[in-house]
Amino acid sequence: MEYLVLMTTRLPDRTPQQAIDDIQAREDAHSRKLASQGHLLRLWRPPPQPGQWQTLGLFAADDGDQLVTVLTSMPLHAWHADQVTPLSRHPNDPALQASPGATEFLTNCTVTVPPGTPAQTVEDTRAREAEREYELAGQGRLLRLWALPGQGRSLALWRARDPAEMQAILKSLPLEAWMTVQTTPLAQHPSDPAAAKT
Repeated sequence: MEYLVLMTTRLPDRTPQQAIDDIQAREDAHSRKLASQGHLLRLWRPPPQPGQWQTLGLFAADDGDQLVTVLTSMPLHAWHADQVTPLSRHPNDPALQASPGATEFLTNCTVTVPPGTPAQTVEDTRAREAEREYELAGQGRLLRLWALPGQGRSLALWRARDPAEMQAILKSLPLEAWMTVQTTPLAQHPSDPAAAKT
């Protein structure tokens, strides 16, 4: 099973720089170990927030208990809080690998079908959405797609040149009129296992 984990690190006041450098080096080495074991799939840096040091990680574990074991094994764990989102396979997931250096975006989407919409219209629109997602996957734009807990919720990993192109891609989706989307641009993390494969 896959999990998206937002790790927010808060360093204790007056932590010496040498201690920070040491624990970061141990964290990097441990991330490589978790990647080699198949538990750490990707790492990104979302846009920085004041007073916070955040990392987004895509992890694989047999279940929630194993994920807790994986997360607590990380050297920085004592200094960060984890927000875990379990991910389910989406029927339109292309499961592609990201290219190093690409601009990636994470979208959190909720589809709300307007009341009274004929069932055939919903079915046709969802079919056109699946076709468009396969097309975008073939172009290397849609990298991954997961179903989130709750009705009509999904999480997607995209590749685009810039935010304007990302918005144009989202506008091209047949379900766009029924979607509420939160888009997060992602920067490459130095410990991202995808970067290590190049």
